[in-house]
Amino acid sequence: MQPLEYHYVMGTCQQLSVVLPGTAELQSVNWQRADNGQAHHTDKFFSQELIVRRGQLFYMSVTLYRSLSHREVTFTASTGPYPSESTKTKAVFPLSDKISGTGWGAQLMYNKNKVLSISILSPAKAPIGRYTLSIHISSEGNYSTLKLGTFILLFNPWLQADSVFMSNHDEREEYVQEDSGIIFMGGASYISTIGWNYGQFEEGILNICLSLLDNSLNFRRDPVNDVARRDDPQYVGRVLSAMINNNDDYGVIAGNWSGNYTGGQHPRNWNGSVEILKKWQISGFRAVRYGQCWVFAGTLNTALRCLGIPSRVITNFNSAHDTDQNLSVDVYYDPRGWPMDKGSDSIWNFHVWNEAWFERTDLSPSYSGWQVLDATPQEKSQGVFQCGPASVIALREGNVDWDFDMPFIFAEVNADRITWIYNARTGSLKKNFSDSYLVGKYISTKAVGSNTRMDVTENYKYPEGSSQERQAFQKALGKLKPYMAFRATAAGSLSTAELKPSISGKFKITGALTVGKEVNLALIFKNLTSDSKTVMVNMTAWTIVYNGKLVHEVWKDSVTLTLGPEEEIQHPVKIAYALYEKYLNADNMIRATAMCQVTDETEVVVERDIILDNPTLTLEVKGC
Repeated sequence: MQPLEYHYVMGTCQQLSVVLPGTAELQSVNWQRADNGQAHHTDKFFSQELIVRRGQLFYMSVTLYRSLSHREVTFTASTGPYPSESTKTKAVFPLSDKISGTGWGAQLMYNKNKVLSISILSPAKAPIGRYTLSIHISSEGNYSTLKLGTFILLFNPWLQADSVFMSNHDEREEYVQEDSGIIFMGGASYISTIGWNYGQFEEGILNICLSLLDNSLNFRRDPVNDVARRDDPQYVGRVLSAMINNNDDYGVIAGNWSGNYTGGQHPRNWNGSVEILKKWQISGFRAVRYGQCWVFAGTLNTALRCLGIPSRVITNFNSAHDTDQNLSVDVYYDPRGWPMDKGSDSIWNFHVWNEAWFERTDLSPSYSGWQVLDATPQEKSQGVFQCGPASVIALREGNVDWDFDMPFIFAEVNADRITWIYNARTGSLKKNFSDSYLVGKYISTKAVGSNTRMDVTENYKYPEGSSQERQAFQKALGKLKPYMAFRATAAGSLSTAELKPSISGKFKITGALTVGKEVNLALIFKNLTSDSKTVMVNMTAWTIVYNGKLVHEVWKDSVTLTLGPEEEIQHPVKIAYALYEKYLNADNMIRATAMCQVTDETEVVVERDIILDNPTLTLEVKGC
């Protein structure tokens, strides 16, 4: 099946001059686009089509060549390729003196000089999308039907009866009407920003966002059910999370984390969604190359706001990717301190997703509000690369057995990082250290009304290390299926006991971190005992991608140090530019690791990710 695209008639007022059978003629239709647009908060859309929000009256007028009684007029509103009253994608309703009930209705405002002024009300739970409005006239035994034209119906965050209702004015303006923003990136110790143009009101974008729905797998498999379910922002949000990536369908963006972007754009070259969405449409719905997490999130944010679902972009620092749903990220080293490509878990320096605001009718009302949606193709859900919606409140409480994708998202913000020492020669696997503090730092979004950072970490979890946080973690672990809750380790002996180390270590930055310059660190050791200790240290440094993937080893060294009782010493680490120059990618990230071994004691693994600044470019303009 080929990709589908909408086509529609342009014109502020669709002027129709149609002769009806019998004695009546329809002269013109005035959609009152400007007035309706202002009343429905759709006047920012660069479009000549009527755009209104569900559950709210809109007005139009029909000019005839002769007078008609309103009792002779009936309307039909329909959406989708196979509209029917049984699926609520078609409604037939009379022109009445007043509108009653919660369904579709039309009220005659006045009938004067052959002009019928009409108000039309859609249900607050009507499917969103492009509707065709037809008028049926029964006059002196003759019955005629005319298609008046089309209009677009969107979700309505201004309406209390709508499931996307957002009561706070400033938040509505930010999360629905704001067409630009910032996205946080970098690392937990070095948070940076990029600007992003959402552009949800720009010409053609609404039409493209509707095309997203009509190119989904759901629509192709069952268009009748798909269109009927577009009344639910939960359903629409999940479909969009699948359509923004191209992994299973005619989706928008092809992801690429390889470092080779031949045949497309480097993900860091994008600064907005409009160009991406238009490229997708113009190319015949072929995937735009290439994107990474913030590109997927920025584009999904555009689609959500465009269709009327309040949304925002969220950045999670030290974001876990737990592939086996055991709520831990397992990291492996060999006895020399070299990282091992064993297992598929990882920790991303940062990961970006979306939150959308709506009611969860499938859960208790207390779990409505912000819901996580993630368009980055990481793991399949119900056979498709889609993710969410997941209630943020439910995540905080550890309710990972609810829809949708709760275990994966819970782990992203709250997994434990477990370090293992694997000896390939003996086949032994030894648990070295479990860190419950590392994952899920400084969860961030743009503040309402400003470009400052708003920390939303406590929306996702209780304070790290608190009894409530650990209780939520244990609750989540207990709710998972038993075979998912425990990881089957490699063959060979396994020791899971954590021994208390006699030394501590950390990397400290001792110089400016700039591309083109030497990287200067200090490895600081402290003896935690009253006895002297001899430490054998194996150190490595690798360039990495922001998702934690190792690129290339750029430096290594070994040293043996002696620490007196309770002594603290610093060992300098210098990584020359010539060593990392060829292997540094656009993320400018290097991971330094030290495996520290005291004789007959447990190893201490010290690790730090550093981000290098690009050098300042100075332009000097001299006179002629």
